[in-house]
Amino acid sequence: MDTAQDPQTPAAPATWRFKVGVGIICLMLGSWLMVPLAAALDVPGSKVAALTGVLFISNKVLLLVVIAVMGKAGFAELKHTIGRYVSGIIPAPVDEVGPTRHRIGVVMFCLPLLSSFLEPYFDNFWPGLRPNLWQMQLLGDLMFVGSFFVLGGNFWDKAQALFVRKARVVSV
Repeated sequence: MDTAQDPQTPAAPATWRFKVGVGIICLMLGSWLMVPLAAALDVPGSKVAALTGVLFISNKVLLLVVIAVMGKAGFAELKHTIGRYVSGIIPAPVDEVGPTRHRIGVVMFCLPLLSSFLEPYFDNFWPGLRPNLWQMQLLGDLMFVGSFFVLGGNFWDKAQALFVRKARVVSV
């Protein structure tokens, strides 16, 4: 018997297993807040590194626990729920992005990559040249993420083709 739900029918109420699984996932994500908290409390770097390693391994174990608790049906429900929210965020493919928008998007894409690549060299050859501001680093990260939206939905396909061995360029 096919248990797939019709998109028009309402979802079944969440079971206790699903709720416990979501709670464990929230615990996994929330536990990472201990790392910046430990750094803010001036915990020695070796202990912060050990905490990071413990969190990394424990989150993998907790993920296995989530899989066991939720089961196949719970994961299908979680995927469906997350898919509804994520589908609204991903840009729809645009037939064609104009040349100005494309140039702006390429600059927004390349500038943060280039600056993060060259940053260690600037610090080595010209100490003090670069201001060490987290706001600038955040701006670079936001610019990089924003470039995907400026470049349009077709850029996602082009980026995905980088990881497909048999992908070919088709000139129009």
